[in-house]
Amino acid sequence: MTIDAWHITGQSQIDSYVGRWAELAVLLVNELAVTQALGRPRTPPADRLAALSQAFDQHGWIPTRALTAADADRLADVAAALRPAFTGAPDATAVLNETLVRHGAVPNLHGDPPILAFHRPGSDLVDAWAADAATALAMVIGVGQGQRLRACEAGGCDLVFLDVTRNASRRFCGLSCQNRAKASAYRARRRT
Repeated sequence: MTIDAWHITGQSQIDSYVGRWAELAVLLVNELAVTQALGRPRTPPADRLAALSQAFDQHGWIPTRALTAADADRLADVAAALRPAFTGAPDATAVLNETLVRHGAVPNLHGDPPILAFHRPGSDLVDAWAADAATALAMVIGVGQGQRLRACEAGGCDLVFLDVTRNASRRFCGLSCQNRAKASAYRARRRT
């Protein structure tokens, strides 16, 4: 996904900061909290650290420091807490609020030159990522764009995504799920 997709005339603008952290939330949920993907059962990875390292390489995410196995385990809990924001679960807002509080989300400027962040200065990597990712999702929801946080509608797929289409009409995580759903619908129509 590219951040440039947010610069669409006539839509609420989501800045690159929010887009970047929402992308991390998607990555964490899809790698650590999904039990079905692309029509197949999927067990969460036993080696979370290796799975995250591979996903970060694939998506060009460069951590500020090396992750440890303990960090990866804690990020799995974060992923589970962020997932309801994408599924529209009834308790999604409450879970997101709890995540913001638990990881100390607070806006501040730090660094040289100063950058805006939503974690306490001195936070460990997991708390910093969790606070920033949860804040990004809260900001997307808070500006009335919560329908852009989506879960794939194809049967047998729990992958989540950030919908950056112009009219927020994306329904599937990717082309393979879209094709599976269309083929299934075609077969159902032929049976009747």
